[in-house]
Amino acid sequence: MSSVCAAYLVSHERAARTDEPDVSLVSKDSSRPAAAASPAAASSAADAAPGASGAPATKPPAFTVKKASIEHSFAAAAQSMGVDAGTTAMLARALRSDPSLSRDLQPGDRVSAVFDESSDSQAAREPLAVRVVRGATAHDVYLHKDLQGKPFYYSKDGASTNPSFERYPLDFTRVSSDFSLRRFDPVLHRWQSHDGVDLAAPIGTPVHATARGVVRFIGRQTGYGKVIVIQNPPPYSTTFAHLSRFANGLRRGSRVSRDQVIGYVGETGWATGPHLHYEVHVHHAPHDPLTVELPQKTPLQAAEMQQFKARVAQLSALL
Repeated sequence: MSSVCAAYLVSHERAARTDEPDVSLVSKDSSRPAAAASPAAASSAADAAPGASGAPATKPPAFTVKKASIEHSFAAAAQSMGVDAGTTAMLARALRSDPSLSRDLQPGDRVSAVFDESSDSQAAREPLAVRVVRGATAHDVYLHKDLQGKPFYYSKDGASTNPSFERYPLDFTRVSSDFSLRRFDPVLHRWQSHDGVDLAAPIGTPVHATARGVVRFIGRQTGYGKVIVIQNPPPYSTTFAHLSRFANGLRRGSRVSRDQVIGYVGETGWATGPHLHYEVHVHHAPHDPLTVELPQKTPLQAAEMQQFKARVAQLSALL
């Protein structure tokens, strides 16, 4: 068992549950229309179906590329490009599924997005593709709608970015202490392991279950203060410590679903400031929550993959 480090705050948003982007932050943005289709291509499209002359004309896509520099947060950058709050949350969640982006996006990172302005007002606010550039490395996600028309973002390889197991349990402001096999404890003043990460957030911030499961323990433990331990689908279990209070009605044996509020950030136990101490155990052994391999949803089926890859090739050339 380990104690925790003091938390200090910088902007960070958790994608899955963000209701509104941070409107107090300002990002630099620019936009440009993508190159129009060639006259030859337009002529070819017009001649492709002579028997369908009586059918309503379908608008050709009007691709527009918008860009922004991250100054404080991804939410502010997305807002500056006209992305609505719900889509911003979905995008932030998608991008954070990439372990190399598990840390906060930094000032100076760049975002570009492709929109289709020929779509209706709602669809025009859903980026078809988004690229985040950190240093010399680009990270892309692409929109794909399932058979029911529900939008999801996928990596360029067709892997789902909508995991069955969330990486983060709350809207936190900074990782204030890392997972470590040997760390100097600021409370006990001795070297010992730190079996999770400390996620700084204001007292009262809702804490969510990162995957479905059953509450194995809820109560107080030395050091952890108010703590919840959830047995998730094998071989995973998760621990949420230093809570100020538990969600109403939660008890040992309760079944919880992914994204369900289970408690609220506090500083109970051996804490030097308000934050959540979060652990992920695999086969009963602690792993770094920021990098541990988590179960993912099934990738696109073969029948969809060919169409998706053609779309990726088209959109990636615009980013």
